[in-house]
Amino acid sequence: MFHIGIDEAGRGPAIGPLVVCALAIPESEKEILRLIGVKDSKRITRKKREEMAERIYLEAENRDWSIGIIICKASRIDIERNRIDLNKLEIELFKEAIIATGMKDENGTIQADACDVNEQRFAERISNALGEEWNEWEIHARHKMDSDEILVGAASILAKVRRDKEIDEITFLLDRDIGSGYPSDPKTIDAVKELVRSELPNKYLRWSWATVKNAWIKEHQTPIPIRQELGEIGIQSSLNEW
Repeated sequence: MFHIGIDEAGRGPAIGPLVVCALAIPESEKEILRLIGVKDSKRITRKKREEMAERIYLEAENRDWSIGIIICKASRIDIERNRIDLNKLEIELFKEAIIATGMKDENGTIQADACDVNEQRFAERISNALGEEWNEWEIHARHKMDSDEILVGAASILAKVRRDKEIDEITFLLDRDIGSGYPSDPKTIDAVKELVRSELPNKYLRWSWATVKNAWIKEHQTPIPIRQELGEIGIQSSLNEW
């Protein structure tokens, strides 16, 4: 029997992707994660997270483990939010990460860190999204499960490490310090102000975030453009027409 732990990193930032990771391991091998020292990614340093992630990947290569990681770029977040809310988008991303483990034909338990105020509803939505092909799997969702369940904590570490690497790459490509990407970070706020000064907001920004919208309006005195399918950009009416 297998267990799958799943968690996300980067739900709230104004810059960069949201990353979801699903880690599938045999139930009998959870003890290996304890020996690695796995705990909630928010409670350990970046250096320690990277060391643990490296060990988890090494174990995955040598054992019957599987990892599914989905990187949801800022552009997809904005486009999806034209039709659904963030909770529903995360359901889709959790589904994609679970499917990416390739464990459909096995059976066991899926443990998810709930991203909805209603834990049961979150679990039911994951089940409905996965469909009948995953009926052999039990699905449990709880708030702060990354702190309570070691497998979810491990998935949290892998998601966080991957998001950190994505932020490092964006920092390199932009040739400027963007901080953590979170609106509470002064470096991020300064970066957002700079990245809305062109004809369009920078592609790494989440245009649908209030932080970015407000910075754009302050700079341009017009509503922020709307990302649409196939790279199209929708232009909103002027502020006076709102």
